Amino acid sequence: MIGKLFAADLLKTRRTGIWWVVLIGAAGLAAMQALNFGLRYDYLVYDTYAADPWGGLIQETSMFVPIAIYLAMTLLMGMIANIENRQNSWKQTLALPVHRSEVFASKLLCCLVQLLAACVLLAASTAAVGLLLGFGGPLPYLDLLTLGFYPMLASLPMLGVMLWMTLTMRNQAIPISLGIAASMVSVFGASMPEILPLSWPMLVVRGHETLRFVGLGMALFAVLYLLGSIHFSRKDVA
Repeated sequence: MIGKLFAADLLKTRRTGIWWVVLIGAAGLAAMQALNFGLRYDYLVYDTYAADPWGGLIQETSMFVPIAIYLAMTLLMGMIANIENRQNSWKQTLALPVHRSEVFASKLLCCLVQLLAACVLLAASTAAVGLLLGFGGPLPYLDLLTLGFYPMLASLPMLGVMLWMTLTMRNQAIPISLGIAASMVSVFGASMPEILPLSWPMLVVRGHETLRFVGLGMALFAVLYLLGSIHFSRKDVA
């Protein structure tokens, strides 16, 4: 039954601007670096990153990935929840012969698909920028694919919080404000204590024990998801 719920949720998003958020967010980061390298081509390509232009492009792009991911999680979950709120369709959705936990999981899967699509688009658009700038050598496929994927996995605790809050709170201003604030603070993640989950995406971007913080992000998300699913199942959100 969860497959039908997931298909229905994806169909609902077609009538919103969600996929534009995915496209503009990923392409926007690449476009920003195209402008950055275009304006400072000689300095960046022949001086700063002369030994590895591809690595330089990926490094310059990656510094903005954490804030983009946090903003994407906030906006996407807010828009997904707002579909039900705007149409006052929670009663109809929860009246279906399905467990509430399946409804909760379907909303999560919908957002995850969009985030994964954004990661793929970021990799493709960054590769396109490098090719347009005339970078030689083989494409660093693995580095391009992990450019958004690893920070996204380390950011999953925020998705757990956004999923929980947006689906159980009628007032979307609270979770959206929290998500925007978190995205702004994440810029300084590298200087935060490692115990704070907000620091994990930037630490991953800096190459600091990448797999450790990816694993921590997934583990904490699993806990938050379980708690959120239990709360959603018991709370009257209609």
